[in-house]
Amino acid sequence: MVKVSFFGAAETVTGSKYHVESETPGRTTRFLVDCGLFQGGKELRLRNWAEPPFDISALDGILLTHAHIDHTGYLPLLVKRGYSRPIYCTPATKLLTELLLEDSARLQEEEANYANEVGSSRHHPAEPLYSTADAKAAIDLLTPIPRGEWSEPIPGVRVLPRCAGHILGACSLTIETGGKLLTFSGDIGRFNAPILPDPIPVDFGDLLICESTYGDRHHPVEDSEAILLAALKRGLSRGGPIIIPAFALGRTQTLLFDIGKLEREGKIPEIPVYIDSPMAIDATEIYAKFHYDFDEESRKLIKLRENPLSTARTRYCRTSADSKKLNDLKGSRIIIAGSGMVNGGRVLHHLLHWLSHEETTVLFVGYQGEGTRGARIQRGEETIKIYGRHVQNRAQIETISGLSAHGDQGELTRWLKSSTGTPKHVRIVHGEPDSVATFSKHLNTEFGWSARGAKDKEVIEL
Repeated sequence: MVKVSFFGAAETVTGSKYHVESETPGRTTRFLVDCGLFQGGKELRLRNWAEPPFDISALDGILLTHAHIDHTGYLPLLVKRGYSRPIYCTPATKLLTELLLEDSARLQEEEANYANEVGSSRHHPAEPLYSTADAKAAIDLLTPIPRGEWSEPIPGVRVLPRCAGHILGACSLTIETGGKLLTFSGDIGRFNAPILPDPIPVDFGDLLICESTYGDRHHPVEDSEAILLAALKRGLSRGGPIIIPAFALGRTQTLLFDIGKLEREGKIPEIPVYIDSPMAIDATEIYAKFHYDFDEESRKLIKLRENPLSTARTRYCRTSADSKKLNDLKGSRIIIAGSGMVNGGRVLHHLLHWLSHEETTVLFVGYQGEGTRGARIQRGEETIKIYGRHVQNRAQIETISGLSAHGDQGELTRWLKSSTGTPKHVRIVHGEPDSVATFSKHLNTEFGWSARGAKDKEVIEL
């Protein structure tokens, strides 16, 4: 018998965490698939502080689909509370998880320190959810398993990770345990996206757990490359900086590929491109180490001694001193800096200096959440508060909306259709309620399945 319990990403889009209990003659095995942090509103974030709804000491291991914090960010807290067994993932996911967990711990510590400075916490002193030491202890447990082949990292648990096309190292997991076949989609990426291969089909059996981040919509039908080209040409014609707020992992690497491609094809001149984010630099260097995980187009470039993750004049800005020097530059240049929604990071310093200049271009390449500083800039509010100063918003605003790393309803359906077998049970996760409901209905109509959204703390017995 196998029991699967949902302790995250059920009725919400964050905190992915699935507990599997497998009974075989003479043995009971317990493990987690993903161990994500709840992010978003206060009600969700408070769930991170609650006692885990499972016995940590009974866990035989943890399997990860990919490195994003909503799939890995709870690991240091679990280790802080006593977990000490291996955490299994693909080699690329191991390195990216190390990067993201250290950053997550630093943010936790900074938030606690700030709360203590301004007295904004009910707790005295305010404590971080976990520390850098906790993150490093979790990192020490990360153990690579091969992608694309079966292995048995936990006795009685066979695992086949297959590329999900979401970020480097991201996989869907097919798991054999207790005589049952379980399929975890992880986060499914885009088809025909740069750098990474398309999502690879999997095998369905007793249970399919499928994400639905964009299960209720279709991405805009647009030529993202053509829109980027037009935006860059307009920005270059103004002669000022082109400032791109971008997420360090995934989006920055895609931009480097796309801008480099436009240069190689002679559609834009070779212009300075500054990566002003230590995390983005580290992530890009990790990507470069795993070029054998790239798609065919990127591998061909490497054979031709071209770097698919660079432009002709890419420069890395690791230190704050390097970042500050960018404000003294003149002429056209591209500055890619965090954060993606302009809520923090080095991009704020560049906008403080340049948002009020008409020759400046601000190019948004990702969703700007309601209430974020990025959303206010994007919709053209006249003044934007940055570091306590009210800055005039005179820059030219450009937007590319088709660069999401999540597959939409059509792409999720395409991946499901390409896979083999018919799942006996289907639970939809990792989506807002409307998305889960819409995608469940779509699957039931399209495939004749009895799919429905997973409920928080639901237990399925197989």
